[in-house]
Amino acid sequence: MEEVKKEKGRAINRLRSMHPLRAKIDKSYLSSIEAAREGRGAVWSMVNWYQADPIIKAMGLESVSPENYGALTAASGVAEKYLDAADQEGFPTHLCGYARVNFGYASKMVHDPGDKPPMGGLPKPVLLLSSGHICDARVKWFQALGEYLDAPVWMMDTPTPGVEEFGAEGAFEAAVEFIMNELREFIGFLEKLLGKKMDWDRYAEVVNDMTELCRIAHLTFEMRKAEPCPMHSRDFWSVMPSYLLLLGDLKESIALFQDLFDEVKQRVESRIGAVAPEKFRLAFAEIPPWHSLGFFDRLAERGWNFVVESWGYMPPLPIPEIERISDPLRRHAVFHLNFLTSRYQVARADKEYFGYMGYPYLAMVRDYRCDGVVLHPILTCRSTSLHHPYLRNLLAEKADVPSLLLEGDIVDLRLFNPEEAMRKAEAFEEVMLHHREIRASKRRES
Repeated sequence: MEEVKKEKGRAINRLRSMHPLRAKIDKSYLSSIEAAREGRGAVWSMVNWYQADPIIKAMGLESVSPENYGALTAASGVAEKYLDAADQEGFPTHLCGYARVNFGYASKMVHDPGDKPPMGGLPKPVLLLSSGHICDARVKWFQALGEYLDAPVWMMDTPTPGVEEFGAEGAFEAAVEFIMNELREFIGFLEKLLGKKMDWDRYAEVVNDMTELCRIAHLTFEMRKAEPCPMHSRDFWSVMPSYLLLLGDLKESIALFQDLFDEVKQRVESRIGAVAPEKFRLAFAEIPPWHSLGFFDRLAERGWNFVVESWGYMPPLPIPEIERISDPLRRHAVFHLNFLTSRYQVARADKEYFGYMGYPYLAMVRDYRCDGVVLHPILTCRSTSLHHPYLRNLLAEKADVPSLLLEGDIVDLRLFNPEEAMRKAEAFEEVMLHHREIRASKRRES
């Protein structure tokens, strides 16, 4: 601990190779503003991970994520003014925090030109691209933005088959064909909107780079199973947008992730942990309190190392045979479907069929040897909170791993009490130690 504090001035030993990947977030906002000024066009795109975003890149457009910008405003300490602006516009306070920040920001774009948003703000979009995946707000969010922005709205739909249903004959091919049709229609729409044709060679290159970037990211995070864990969640959340949102030049991201891989590997070989001493290994589900990430430094001072996070932020599991798919459109569709379904095999093995949000953690806490899981029920996000009671019972019954509920919000600091959360965390240490002994006793008996 002394060595870590002397080097970093904090309890978490951050990775040096994380910083250039984190810098891509800021650079992406500046690039989108520049693209709008130059007439190349920028897109506001929500929850289109691995589906529409590769097409946007191939067509030469810049993409920004309102969700990520909501997180940025929270981390910058200015989310409250946009939340208040959304309240004044009549949007309900129980709506998604990301959406409320987005509505407040769009309102200020129109009514308060003197506003000074973080990173220069979001550019005026040529397209509002919503999604039918996960988020409750979905297309209505972007339809409501039409009150402020003169831009067309397009929604990317995607199949989310159940665990059992996906095993039915023909289900895989039907889902792939559905996604390919969505991709074709979107490409045709963009060609008409922009007045230019898709560069299919460029599209194939983007798809290939996307799969390679996610492959290296997956291998990097797999090394976090080591004890002590070499990479804390703080670093994960810093590098995650570079592959999830396909920020900037993908070949540059591949090279930077290779540097991250090398540093993490060196730490594993030298047995250097992100937290020293590592007293407790934890998973985190789902979205963190972006306004209070310093809370994790306080937990690290008590020896808490967060070693794995929300599976939806993780890269999809690699598909060895994907390189054999010559058609880039089909390869793209298979990759996207794999992101949604790659953990179904684990669910079937454990006979757990409650959708795709809960059961992956059962394998995660085993593989990463977690002592506990911190659940963050978000008061403005039903989609990432509804499964928490199920998940808590699942982990206790099948893995003897306890869970700690810390209520809060992704962007609204007023809904999170760090002192109360710390008191709960201190008491939770005894619970983790108790269940650690239960697991050890069962191993001895077996």
